[in-house]
Amino acid sequence: MKATEPAGTRRRMAVEDRRALVLDAAMRAFARGGYAGTSTDAVAREAGVSQPYVVRMFGTKLALFLDVFDLACTRIREVFERVIDEGPFDPEAEEDWTRLASAYGELVRDRDLLTVMMHGWAAGDVAEIAALGRTNMGRIFTTIMRTGCTPDQAEGFIAQGMLLNVMLSMRAPEHLDETPELAPLADCTFGDALSFLVAEADAG
Repeated sequence: MKATEPAGTRRRMAVEDRRALVLDAAMRAFARGGYAGTSTDAVAREAGVSQPYVVRMFGTKLALFLDVFDLACTRIREVFERVIDEGPFDPEAEEDWTRLASAYGELVRDRDLLTVMMHGWAAGDVAEIAALGRTNMGRIFTTIMRTGCTPDQAEGFIAQGMLLNVMLSMRAPEHLDETPELAPLADCTFGDALSFLVAEADAG
């Protein structure tokens, strides 16, 4: 006799799947419009559900954005944790920092995630978003410090990542032909990922 899952479990999983679907749609919508420029109706259209359904699931636009912003920061932190947990990390070894930076650079393939994070930092006039931003920046800093590096080294690494985010936000890789003076900066900021971004822009 084939065992079946209890109906309650199936319903719970279905709810979790639908929540993940709406969160993914919200990531795309907030990446395009930011917190102030995105409505729950825009998220609902992106997800293919009704606006009341989004509100019923998350409550308010602020609560939804907080979930999306936190998800973006968590995914980034998990990338760092995976690299650090792979083995010994020597904070004086350039190749180990390159490993960590390369893992972060791979995230440029998920531009929405990095763009949402930038929108979160920029929305600091909303107290709840600013508080979550401080919390997540502290968590990211703590994660980088697990390498055994100094606070100055951690600050430098995070600053480099923020520059990458800023360059993505201004869509620098797509417009290097218009601003060729940015090409050397883009090259050292994105490394091997730059060719992917340029190719993606050409294809689009």
